[in-house]
Amino acid sequence: QILVCDSTDAAGNKYDNNTISFVIACSDETSDLTTGDDKAQIRLPFQFELTSISANVNTAPVGSAISIQVQEDGSDILSTPITIDVTDTTSEDAAAQPVISDSTLASNSIISIDLDIIGSSTAGTGLKINLIGYRVV
Repeated sequence: QILVCDSTDAAGNKYDNNTISFVIACSDETSDLTTGDDKAQIRLPFQFELTSISANVNTAPVGSAISIQVQEDGSDILSTPITIDVTDTTSEDAAAQPVISDSTLASNSIISIDLDIIGSSTAGTGLKINLIGYRVV
């Protein structure tokens, strides 16, 4: 949290939850993605409120979309997985947007990335996941 001046606050200041993100690299930059569980893991250093999630690749998938599930300590946190549509390099404008079903991620929990679909005729490369939110104090 950051202390900011705020004329609407009786004391003249308040603490503000700044948005932060964790970027998780799930592959190297040039090798084709492969399906499977636990392609990358991080351990959260503090409790984190997830407000949005996105993904991007260096090479766009061809033939089928990329589908990504995120887990906290082995349980899915998305009821609709992240997708990167065919010929796209980001999930930002995907036809099916991810739906976060568990937004409060515990301190010291393990966040892992599962790749369910990677493209069929051309696999994506250079996958990164962006967890966006704020630290819970």
